[in-house]
Amino acid sequence: MKTSFILLAGHLCLVLGIIGAFLPILPTTPFLLLAAYCYSKSSLRLHRWILNHKYLGPPLNDWERNGVIGLKAKLLATLMICLVLILRLPYLKVALAIRVVAMTTLAGVLIFIWTRPSRNS
Repeated sequence: MKTSFILLAGHLCLVLGIIGAFLPILPTTPFLLLAAYCYSKSSLRLHRWILNHKYLGPPLNDWERNGVIGLKAKLLATLMICLVLILRLPYLKVALAIRVVAMTTLAGVLIFIWTRPSRNS
């Protein structure tokens, strides 16, 4: 039962990650990392598949083996976060406290991303 739930969660994360590649409001990388993690706990075959995938595999392998986030991914993430901060967040009709939490969270994400290595050392 537990393995089936984790496998289902992996499938859901994979689908959300793929959708996120086309929708700027949905993050791709965290969902793909979660999918790889779920697959590692539930299906060795699917875990190998995602790590060996032509497009999804290289950044997942970089992260899993060395904690590396590629420069292109960092720049794209920074661009998307800046667009949200500049074009969307100021116009949300929510309490100021919620916007401050969102800005703080996004700033924390940027700090995390830019403090990871960009290539294997």
